Amino acid sequence: MRQTIFRVTTWTWRLGGLFLLLALTACGGGKPMTREKPAVSAPAALAFARNLEAAPAGREVAMYALGLIGVGYRYGGKNPEAGLDCSGMVSHIYRQAAQYVLNGSAADMARKGRAVRPEQIRPGDLLFFNTLNRPRSHVAVYIGDLRFVHAPSSNGAVRIDSLEDRYYKSRFEEARSYFD
Repeated sequence: MRQTIFRVTTWTWRLGGLFLLLALTACGGGKPMTREKPAVSAPAALAFARNLEAAPAGREVAMYALGLIGVGYRYGGKNPEAGLDCSGMVSHIYRQAAQYVLNGSAADMARKGRAVRPEQIRPGDLLFFNTLNRPRSHVAVYIGDLRFVHAPSSNGAVRIDSLEDRYYKSRFEEARSYFD
């Protein structure tokens, strides 16, 4: 009897991870995790959207972003094989998932699209943060339920974080939409 050995590719792992993540979030109706209460500040008063329905292209962008979780960070990186920085990640996602060309730095991207109030943010919209003491120095893809996918240099890989996190809540500047 001959055994067949399957070779598992990086994309197979990412796809499997995406399905696992979706299954876990779909079943997440239990008691929320306890967290320390954030300090009260002006940005803390912002009411963010939780579950607005995404435009079809925005849904594709959010799903594609989830598939990049774990890809390594690289300053100036524009493709998953070599590594991604925040604007390179967004550019890659929009090009692949929505056939939308969105190039340049986070600040350049913030000049395009239409401004969205925090309570109207939908999956696929972009979030801009001041993380380097300059406006719009970081960009992320909103995926819903106050979560976003981004490529921060501090952790060395694309990951999911929350707008409820004190660090990101205090540095949030604006959201922009590129789809109707």
